[in-house]
Amino acid sequence: MTITLSDQDKNTLRIAAYGAVTLMTAAGAAGKPREIATHGSIALGSATGLIGHVLADYPKAKDLTGKSVAEIAGRVLPALTAAMNLLKQQDPAEAGNFRSAVLIAVETAQMQQGRPSPAAAAMARKITEALDAAGAAAADSGAVPAAAAGQDRPELRKAIEEIVESGFVGVSLRVHDERGEWAGSAGVAELGGTAKPPVNGHARVGSNTKTFTATLVLQLVAEGKIELDTPAADYLPEFGLDERITVRMLLQHTSGLFNFIGEVYEDGSIVHGIPVPFGTTGKEWVDNRFHTYRPEELVRLALSKPPRFEPGTGWSYSNTNYVLARLLIEKVTGHSLAEEMQRRILGPLGLSGTVVPDASPEIPEPHAHIYYRYEEDGRQKTIDITRYNPSWVSTGGDMISTSQDLHTFISALVGGKLLPAALLAEMCTTRATGVPNMDYGLGVYVQKTDCGGTVITHNGGNVGSFTLMYSTPDGGKTLTAVLNWVDDADLSIAPALQNARQRLVNEVFCGEQADPAQPAD
Repeated sequence: MTITLSDQDKNTLRIAAYGAVTLMTAAGAAGKPREIATHGSIALGSATGLIGHVLADYPKAKDLTGKSVAEIAGRVLPALTAAMNLLKQQDPAEAGNFRSAVLIAVETAQMQQGRPSPAAAAMARKITEALDAAGAAAADSGAVPAAAAGQDRPELRKAIEEIVESGFVGVSLRVHDERGEWAGSAGVAELGGTAKPPVNGHARVGSNTKTFTATLVLQLVAEGKIELDTPAADYLPEFGLDERITVRMLLQHTSGLFNFIGEVYEDGSIVHGIPVPFGTTGKEWVDNRFHTYRPEELVRLALSKPPRFEPGTGWSYSNTNYVLARLLIEKVTGHSLAEEMQRRILGPLGLSGTVVPDASPEIPEPHAHIYYRYEEDGRQKTIDITRYNPSWVSTGGDMISTSQDLHTFISALVGGKLLPAALLAEMCTTRATGVPNMDYGLGVYVQKTDCGGTVITHNGGNVGSFTLMYSTPDGGKTLTAVLNWVDDADLSIAPALQNARQRLVNEVFCGEQADPAQPAD
């Protein structure tokens, strides 16, 4: 029988596998390996609902007679490999998502145990071996999944290869358009290595975090828990905010609040905030990159500095606005931002590769590496900074995601799946930023392309990496990408980065094969 998986089926498989494998990996630590492995098998088989029959060996897995965790794994794991094989046939990119979800579950379960467990290690090894045996390794190797039309995209392949040649360590790109899906990568995942960046690897997505956060605030507006034009001080009285600053101004960067990472003024003068990887504080940031900042600390630092302008009279990009948005969410809901993000956005959309890390320096596998170069004792030194504490930027840009998850998120957002139509219109209603053809709404830029179309975007720069997220206003065409490089205090990559970003946007939204996006109403 031929089985065709819908997008919902794929998400269901991914989520079911995550839950099942978490149970299975925890088997040894709980002291009841057979019982927990049974529950894991049942979870994977039954949670897939109408597509449970694709897991060919599921009935056998119910009879778990093995005495060791490793033996039990050998009976349970055929369900995983059956799912992997089906996904590899129908959607190679989704097979990569499935593998990532399973491995994250393994890692999470091991971390939750709090101590090494030989039984859990044996289970983790068995799970990984099963996935690789199903051919999943190709999904993370940089190989190009087939497009829906069964064709490669040589113009996209050429673009990312030439971007790498211009000075980047690695690039991964994902495009969804009228020709289907294309994903590929170029360069290397790690200096000195030969493996390409994973096509659906995890990355620090920088200020794309702001779009997620603004969406969450607007969901609370839809529920009547927040009002856009109410003073933010009414919700957060403890900071003594200017009463003229509204919630809308926070999301739109019109509050005038000092950016806690520092400000560069029109006359060229600089007022420093916390140490950042750029300018004169680069080495200080490197030395203290595992330091934890609390959101309240960042806000109070910003409020100790003079504002850039009177509330509502100008536009200036400030991370302080979105740290306040985080605190607002937490005050109104009584839950952490991570909990609300999972409940309202990540869970419903099946974004299993997306993480709100708070102060954790970890980034899930698979991922490419990022680097920083600086001078010490008169010599240039390059270090791997893939692991660092992102609390220095907080909700201004701390989230981790994948190109597939970003595609799913932005297409769902502009497609009206996350917000009522009236609030989505508010989000995309812009004011001038001073940057030509790039106006700002509530957590999104609305940008004119070189060919006269319109895209909804944000993008996110972080030390050593940059993440692109673009969509046409109807969500029908998206571009998501991750670019990694060796960063430095002088931002020497900046010209090449601007060229690379523009190159990809033009290839996808202005190429000969694509109709220009139509302006939003």
